[in-house]
Amino acid sequence: MNIIDWVLYIPLTLCVCYLLLYAIASKFYRAPQYPEARTLRHIAVLFPAYKEDRVILSSVRSFLEQDYPKELFDLVVISDQMQPETNEALRTLPIRLLMADYTESSKAKALAMAMNNIDTDLYDIVVIMDADNVTVPEFLSCINRAFDSGVRSIQAHRTGKNLNTDISILDSASEEINNGFFRSGHNALGLSAGLSGSGMAFDAKWFQQNVQYLQTAGEDKELESMLLQQRIHTVYLNDLPVFDEKTQKKEAISNQRKRWIAAQFGALRASLPHLPKALLQGNIDYCDKIFQWMLPPRLIQLAGVFGLTFVFTVIGLVMSLRNGGNEWTMAIKWWILSVAQVSAMILPVPGGQLFTKEVGKAIMKVPMLAVTMTGNLFKLKGANKKFIHTEHGEHHSHS
Repeated sequence: MNIIDWVLYIPLTLCVCYLLLYAIASKFYRAPQYPEARTLRHIAVLFPAYKEDRVILSSVRSFLEQDYPKELFDLVVISDQMQPETNEALRTLPIRLLMADYTESSKAKALAMAMNNIDTDLYDIVVIMDADNVTVPEFLSCINRAFDSGVRSIQAHRTGKNLNTDISILDSASEEINNGFFRSGHNALGLSAGLSGSGMAFDAKWFQQNVQYLQTAGEDKELESMLLQQRIHTVYLNDLPVFDEKTQKKEAISNQRKRWIAAQFGALRASLPHLPKALLQGNIDYCDKIFQWMLPPRLIQLAGVFGLTFVFTVIGLVMSLRNGGNEWTMAIKWWILSVAQVSAMILPVPGGQLFTKEVGKAIMKVPMLAVTMTGNLFKLKGANKKFIHTEHGEHHSHS
């Protein structure tokens, strides 16, 4: 029993300590402040839109209100399987509309198509948004300032714009926790911030050269891998918000997470062969990323730590009662691990957002979601290749 106990405890402790380290580091993170830009760069803003009729128009109209000079940025919408009336409405706006010419839809294909259809020599920066993203009027000015200071890759602060159901509250909290671990925590320790799929900005020449190599539904992970292999540092701009519509239904979050897990496993499979070389070259950033992709999904890890704490507590108590010994003490280390796991999850969430009645109610859904996520591990085949559509702009109802 003792051997099984330690065999389960040691790897889980490594996983928990990894997250706890970055959770603590995130508390010491300060968003970089860049001076006024000397040069105003030309920026291409890409909006891949797959069946996004409900949200694309409002997102595009909102983005057109940037305080950046109008002649220095172009909005490019890649319309994939949207209604004719949506496309007609988009044509009335001062943007470029591209109609998808591929059959198997994916964001990677949309981005590659956009770069093939615009004159990349005209642009210095490429920004990638999701069809449901809304941001602040100074977004492009902030991006330009960072690039003027020599930055080549940026991740803005993605945060929830709708907190109207338990699931969307959890989804939003999960995003903030990940921002702490993989973005502010990493930057605080001098490592590259992780990408999160939208609110991203890259050097246009770099993006043009690398976008054609994207193959999966985890295009942000592929981009991360390329950036890290080429030792390009990604800066996280915590005070530059990109409001992202959070998933409202259990089925949708299950679908979305299935795609994410598949993307993570795909990224790990693709990058593991590079680990020895990365170690030899002292590319700590890339080694860290490969280790990060080995971690179980947060909810499954949480369920695993709590589940095993409960199991070993019961076993310890039963053995103590039977033998009159102190076998119950085997559970103490599991309780310490549970506390460390909870601390790691709580630390990155901005103060005031966590201890509300709504969050308390939403947390009750966590065990059910953990079971769903574990079930998803057995349904990953093909999820990494195709576009699993997440509904946006549903009628907002409280569940």
